[in-house]
Amino acid sequence: MKCGKPLEVEEQEYCFDCSKNVFQYTKGYALWVYDRNVKKSIAEFKFHNRREYCEYYVEELIRFYESKILALAPQVLIPVPLHRSKLQERGFNQAALLALGLGRTLGIPVVENYLLRHQKTKAQKRLNDKERVINLTDAFAVNPKYQNVNYSNVMLVDDIYTTGSTIDACAKVLLQKSTKEVYFISLAIGKGY
Repeated sequence: MKCGKPLEVEEQEYCFDCSKNVFQYTKGYALWVYDRNVKKSIAEFKFHNRREYCEYYVEELIRFYESKILALAPQVLIPVPLHRSKLQERGFNQAALLALGLGRTLGIPVVENYLLRHQKTKAQKRLNDKERVINLTDAFAVNPKYQNVNYSNVMLVDDIYTTGSTIDACAKVLLQKSTKEVYFISLAIGKGY
């Protein structure tokens, strides 16, 4: 198991996406399958400023994955960044709130702006899997402020993992910088594509 998607057949080692793609990240975990109820909850959190949901999300991530995260021993948690226009529009980065909550509880440093989303991209939810990869080509970069700061083992934090293209684009940038292992954790994961 690599991305954490539920398997259709228990005997399978990888989900459909992981069996047909080579991902840059090492491994990841997600709390819930991205179904109708989870979608509604995350939409309220992100688009209707329900930041108080974050406390519950972090508690659940800790309850299910504390030991697994600590076993991976990431040096830092890095939230998937928003483009500055999206951050200004929303007022907060939901991935950063999750990372800060996890970091505070687990004692792992969070570096909010280690990665930058320097290209404004189309919304991923409207794109197919190939378009998602193209959409994110060169969208992320290491913040010049951190050019001389290297981490060998990091965990990316995001709210939703669908096809893995966002996490993978971030992982690619980190691996080019000298990171050896990139893990991720997210609230929800798509089932299939």
